[in-house]
Amino acid sequence: MQAYILGIDIGTGSTKAVAISLTGDPLGTISNHYPINSPEPGYSEQDPLLIWDAFVKCLAGITSKLGAVPQAVSLSSAMHSIIPVDENGEALLPMMTWADARSENIAQALRKTGQGASLYHNCGTAIHAMSPLNKLLWLRENRSDVFEVAHKFISIKEFIWFRLFGVFEVDYSIASATGLFDIVKKEWNEEAMTVTGITTSKLSTPVNTTYYRNGIKPEVVSLTGINADTPFVVGASDGACANLGSHTTGPDVAALTIGTSGAVRITSPKPVYNYDAMVFNYLLDEQTYVCGGAVNNGGIAVNWLLKNFLQKENLTAADYDDLFAEIASVPAGSNGLIFLPYLYGERAPLWDTKTSGTFFNIKPAHTRSHFLRAGLEGICFALNDVLKTLEDASGEIVQVNISGGFTSSAVWTQILADITGKRLAVLQSEDSSALGAIYLAARVLHPENYDVLTRVEQQDFIEPDTKNHEVYSKMFPVFKKLYNDLKESMHLADEWM
Repeated sequence: MQAYILGIDIGTGSTKAVAISLTGDPLGTISNHYPINSPEPGYSEQDPLLIWDAFVKCLAGITSKLGAVPQAVSLSSAMHSIIPVDENGEALLPMMTWADARSENIAQALRKTGQGASLYHNCGTAIHAMSPLNKLLWLRENRSDVFEVAHKFISIKEFIWFRLFGVFEVDYSIASATGLFDIVKKEWNEEAMTVTGITTSKLSTPVNTTYYRNGIKPEVVSLTGINADTPFVVGASDGACANLGSHTTGPDVAALTIGTSGAVRITSPKPVYNYDAMVFNYLLDEQTYVCGGAVNNGGIAVNWLLKNFLQKENLTAADYDDLFAEIASVPAGSNGLIFLPYLYGERAPLWDTKTSGTFFNIKPAHTRSHFLRAGLEGICFALNDVLKTLEDASGEIVQVNISGGFTSSAVWTQILADITGKRLAVLQSEDSSALGAIYLAARVLHPENYDVLTRVEQQDFIEPDTKNHEVYSKMFPVFKKLYNDLKESMHLADEWM
């Protein structure tokens, strides 16, 4: 059996383990899913013990499948979660996920203050309900019984790390997504402590993303089959790992992913600030920032199109193929039809939960096919809006490395290339976060294998069509202007709901 490193990505809907040999050969993957609960409007909760169980099953499953233990295990994790725990690491409440919106009003009020601007500049995280900073404020106001007695406030990765080793430690990357961490000084921010009413003793000890430990608890050894002396690398956040895993670390290249939502990210030796657009700045390591913005409406908006225009309910791969086939013959620009894809509110660069989806410039000649194509174009316009924001702040982007399920659609990827006017490179499909975690482990534990492990053997490129890009370049300013023109009306309409 080849020696291998195991990367584990602890996601919102599932945990996935990816095994890669020290020479870069893929050896196997396994994943385990768990539910998201919404007991009240705006709530997004999970049971951290179910995630721990999925994590353990991934470790045990890969070890059993390959018949050998890994040389190292390295972690990637979703950001912005928070769990109040006692001194034994037991959860006092369900975990609040990144999507939990119950602190929205708190975040909006803070964002309008100079203190909000100061916190953004020092901590690099958008002043938004997703931020653990605002979740803490909500807990203090609404669950003071738990807030006062909690020993620590931790993320899901810290929860798992504690169950592995019995210590509270957090990597710089996850810490930098809390809104509580000074991303330049690399320590907990005193102003954030004052605002939330906690002390640094309520938070874990920050460590670099290549930090590792061995000596997992005996019960974990028996559950997983992993040797006690196997090193575990703390790793980084899923977004930061995805940039590393998709080889997007150059000065003029961006990573773009579309899953349920979507994101555009670049790497930079220093933070990239834009308070209006709330560009995020998360650490990949001590010297590297991952800067960008996430949108709410990616694949979830496509699913809405399928269900409401094609009457598809239990979606299959064939349903997506039908959509792409139908819009392939519609000309670029959908004969002037524009879609604002803000069905589920929007994050970057608008940060507006009260915005809504809108079709504009509907004419008698427009058919169902035009609406469907305009829908995909609107999603790509929104991502281009984030891309342009990053370019304005950091310099020209020449190439965009793309990942996610949408890369299997030639129609969708071509629309994206034509709207952005950028060369697209398809480097990795679905495992870039786990791969990034593996690369971090190789940096510190197997540097002699790093170049071989991270080599890129094949790249598929998609070039923009010049004529189509000209069409989209005329439409994009209208797309951007529409939100500002309709914002007040959207907010008024939101009061009716």
